[in-house]
Amino acid sequence: MILTVTLNAALDLTYHVPRLTPHASHRVRQVTERPGGKGLNVARVLAALGFETAVTGFAGGDTGRELRALLAADAAGVTDALVEVSGNTRRTVGVVDESTGDTTQLNEPGPHVGTAEWDGFLDAYRELLHSGTKVVALCGSLPPGVPVGAYAELVREARTARTPVLLDTSGEPLRRGLAARPDLVKPNAHELAGITGTSEPLRAARAAQQRGARAVAASLGADGMLLVTQDGTWSAGVPERLAGNPTGAGDSAVAGLLSGLAEGLPWPDRLARAVALSAATVRSPVAGEFDEQTYARLLPSVKVQQVDTP
Repeated sequence: MILTVTLNAALDLTYHVPRLTPHASHRVRQVTERPGGKGLNVARVLAALGFETAVTGFAGGDTGRELRALLAADAAGVTDALVEVSGNTRRTVGVVDESTGDTTQLNEPGPHVGTAEWDGFLDAYRELLHSGTKVVALCGSLPPGVPVGAYAELVREARTARTPVLLDTSGEPLRRGLAARPDLVKPNAHELAGITGTSEPLRAARAAQQRGARAVAASLGADGMLLVTQDGTWSAGVPERLAGNPTGAGDSAVAGLLSGLAEGLPWPDRLARAVALSAATVRSPVAGEFDEQTYARLLPSVKVQQVDTP
């Protein structure tokens, strides 16, 4: 089983409008609702690839109940192991401008999590780690009340259970999480620069390694991905630029890396899968899904190149 952790889960609402104009009223052409948050998106992609997956984190209030109902109805192959809290699960709103394909995102902060609720989650997390979990992904932002070092603590728990762990977050939670020595981190170039002080991706990825990460997969947007490991360094991209909605592309990349880790694939094969899934997600209208035909077409054409290092 692959476990994904989403401490700040969300109900994702996506609105499609003909053209987004500031200070104007808009008629919405289409509305979609999905269980959201980075780890839930990752889990839905993994399930679509045929992997047994469980999700944990927090869910609460009317929004949390709606999220769980949608998860049960629409996410076949994903086991709900979310932990209930008293606060209301947040919502995110994405507004898609159909004239350009661009998306404007509005993210609520999430429910306040009390000390007792955090301790209850830790107990549930430990139990999941010892219940057949092969690999675990820790994804996304922290809700109010959760300690800023939460991901570092969860990384240490995974290492104690001898479970490989991937960390996908940003800012101070990422900085502290690195010190706990996760097996892999997956920041984008901006997040990587924020914790290392350098915008050059290769130099920044090596700096993140020096801070504790065993491997770093840096998303470079349309330029693909850079992977720095103890066994070598590679870059990869697809041979064409795809128009569409990039929301969730990074989550699909995490699913590719995580599934490759679970299967024990060589690093270049994990990277190729991640890049192809990320690109295929751009062709899907919502996060947590990918266009299967695009993925099948792109995977053989992903160009993985070894990067010479001093």
